[in-house]
Amino acid sequence: MEEAQRRALRRGRARLVAALRVAPLWDPLEERGLFTRPMLEELQSAGSRGEQARQLIIDLETRGKQAFPTFLSILRDTGQGGLADMLIEECECLPGPPQPIDLRPVELDLRGEKHNKSARFPERLSVPVQAESERPRTPPVLALGSAVDKRNHDLVYELKGDPCGRCLILNNVNFGRDSNLSTREGSDVDCEKLEKRFKTLRFDVLTRRDLKAQEMASELQKLARQDHSALDCCVVVILSHGCQTSHIQFPGGVYGTDGNSIPIEKIVNYFNGSHCPSLRGKPKLFFIQACGGEQRDRGFVVDCDSPGDEAPGGSLESDAIPFQPPSANVDEPDAVASLPTPSDILVSYSTFPGFVSWREVSSGSWYVETLDSVLEQYASSEDLLNMLLRVANAVSAKGTYKQIPGCFNFLRKKFFFACK
Repeated sequence: MEEAQRRALRRGRARLVAALRVAPLWDPLEERGLFTRPMLEELQSAGSRGEQARQLIIDLETRGKQAFPTFLSILRDTGQGGLADMLIEECECLPGPPQPIDLRPVELDLRGEKHNKSARFPERLSVPVQAESERPRTPPVLALGSAVDKRNHDLVYELKGDPCGRCLILNNVNFGRDSNLSTREGSDVDCEKLEKRFKTLRFDVLTRRDLKAQEMASELQKLARQDHSALDCCVVVILSHGCQTSHIQFPGGVYGTDGNSIPIEKIVNYFNGSHCPSLRGKPKLFFIQACGGEQRDRGFVVDCDSPGDEAPGGSLESDAIPFQPPSANVDEPDAVASLPTPSDILVSYSTFPGFVSWREVSSGSWYVETLDSVLEQYASSEDLLNMLLRVANAVSAKGTYKQIPGCFNFLRKKFFFACK
């Protein structure tokens, strides 16, 4: 889809959400090849008519070059020609798309030596999410060990089950030829570390490897639909290529092996209070090893009290895919006015939005290697947010190119892992 058409959909989103009749669209959308039946069923589960319309318009941007004219044709066929005319007017009044940016691979200079390794691709995302506002039915009380027992129990999540929760790891290594995405060498190293770590932290771990985008969505929805009533937590780990994307709450997206992407917002939305009631009031943790964009950070000069620069060895790769930034008029007010504040959610990103995330063939990604080490040393005594600060500090000291992990935190209480 051309950028002008995307911007027309965004500028007209408020009117589409207010007036679009979605029920007559489902069959033509499938018959004309814009969406598969599982995709439409997911759209229909988004909630009210307006919420379904909003999600449809957002997802339409990802459906290829013919999506916009085909959608206009379907609107006219279903008696909604006025909306089609509105979109055409929005498209015609917009300037042409910006010129493409030269994103050819560059050589990295590590330890003073030239490595003729082409820069790998970063990892990628796409669109909106409904947040969770439900409150827990009972106030949790924690008993994990002496270091935690001394703290205020009302401000700590309860983890008393064994296992305390389920952990799903999606590990994409090999990508289809048509995807133009490189093999993520070193990702299996990350996966094995995290499998062992979360088992040690009393999680029931399930790993899935090399999934297409729709298969990833199916696995995530399958996890969200399970009964978590007897469990206290849920963890999702995604190891893949990623990208920058337009968003409302959570930035970024991740790629399936077919080159199609899923927005982090959509992934988080699968587990909100509406779609996963058995996790209401319980912590839902997401760890994303994927690029947030294609920018490479060379850092800045620091004084002697700042962390030293480590020069990691081995073959250095990133997981980024380029993103064309949208115009200033990305969203109309309706896109945010009805969203509730999310709760009991933490999304930990391997890198700052817009920047690449580095990975080495022999030792895996900087982020996962450091996260695993910090969990091993401090999970029995420190809360999760404090440990993520340790991860960010350690990763920021690595390499000629720089990287800084971060998180979007909507937890209401402190989270301590339950170690075996």
